[in-house]
Amino acid sequence: MHISHRQHFFDHLAQTSDYPLALEIDRAEGVYMYGPDGKQYLDLISGIAVSNVGHRHPKVLAAIHAQLEKHMHLLVYGEYVQSAQVQLAKALTDTLKIQSAGKSPFGLIDNVYFTNSGTEAVEGAMKLAKRFTGRKEFVSCYDAYHGATQGALSLAGAEFFKRNFRPLLPGIRHIQHGNLFDLERITEKTAAVVIEVIGGESGVRIPSQEYFTTLRNRCTDTGTLLILDEIQTGFGRTGSFWAFEQFDIYPDILLSAKGMGGGMPIGAFMASQNIMGVLKNNPILGHITTFGGHPVSCASSLAALQVTLDENLAEAAVEKGELFKSLLVHSKIKEVRGRGLMLAAQMSSFEELKTTIDSCIERSLVTDWFLFCDNSMRIAPPLTISTDQIREACAVILDVLNN
Repeated sequence: MHISHRQHFFDHLAQTSDYPLALEIDRAEGVYMYGPDGKQYLDLISGIAVSNVGHRHPKVLAAIHAQLEKHMHLLVYGEYVQSAQVQLAKALTDTLKIQSAGKSPFGLIDNVYFTNSGTEAVEGAMKLAKRFTGRKEFVSCYDAYHGATQGALSLAGAEFFKRNFRPLLPGIRHIQHGNLFDLERITEKTAAVVIEVIGGESGVRIPSQEYFTTLRNRCTDTGTLLILDEIQTGFGRTGSFWAFEQFDIYPDILLSAKGMGGGMPIGAFMASQNIMGVLKNNPILGHITTFGGHPVSCASSLAALQVTLDENLAEAAVEKGELFKSLLVHSKIKEVRGRGLMLAAQMSSFEELKTTIDSCIERSLVTDWFLFCDNSMRIAPPLTISTDQIREACAVILDVLNN
């Protein structure tokens, strides 16, 4: 008897909820995904801000194929000179040569440590901050999400999400994202503040310029490292290559992943040589990974970076985001907030939103909600989405709301 992939999915693939979407996707290209029956879905979430350059961008595929002709894994990270890693590291640091009034007191970022994912980038950055400062305390935000491994989970500000996995790391203090008064909780005991430039899973929350200026100054005055989590906002998502560029600040450590890979798994934490150098001794190999910086992922990431720059995807995201905002006007939509193509359309309740999302999927439009904001629809399509496709998506959403 033939057993379907769908049945094997439920029988053998570890589940993360009792209600997975369970959409069976056979292939994907551009802004569309296709089921085995050929049904076409317009992707409004990009695998959660991953497929920034679209699914299977031709230049990304070409880079992957070219690297496969050369080699795949050779040895653990940091031992061999591998062109894919080196070229990507150089390209990333080139995007960070931004002179700013609020630049890091530790110098411009010129060193990249590659990981396999965003949560691993967080873990590496936490170790780096403790080693560099000699301090143990971290400050992060309520309703923030930085990953699911134990260090990253310790930073999470939603107790329901982590209470059943305690004990976690001690010495974590929480502040309200965007609250100026809370910044006093950053002291000479704080190794680092780990913060999203734009709150992602909290439902796309954007602090003021004053907040970030004060945060940067507070970190500088207390000798605290400022770790900016751009895992979801980086690579053009919010209208500039890095979201922090819009706030005239500069991080001490920068985190990236998701859209960085062009669809392949990769992450990174980045800092100046002054900071990163402490991982080389006492102990030697202070941080190590087998597959971090995999050459195929690096080749894919470099191609995605070049496509983002060459096709001006970040700049185009600004106008595309404004088009979404202008079209999504409805009595059931309380507001549409965000920057670029990182948007949240807020409704009155989870129940209303869930009904809307389910109906949209039935109409071949895939969207989602946020981990810590379940009354808002996630709108984060590939940056390559056209204005016609935006109008098509908005028409479906509005029609669903009307019915």
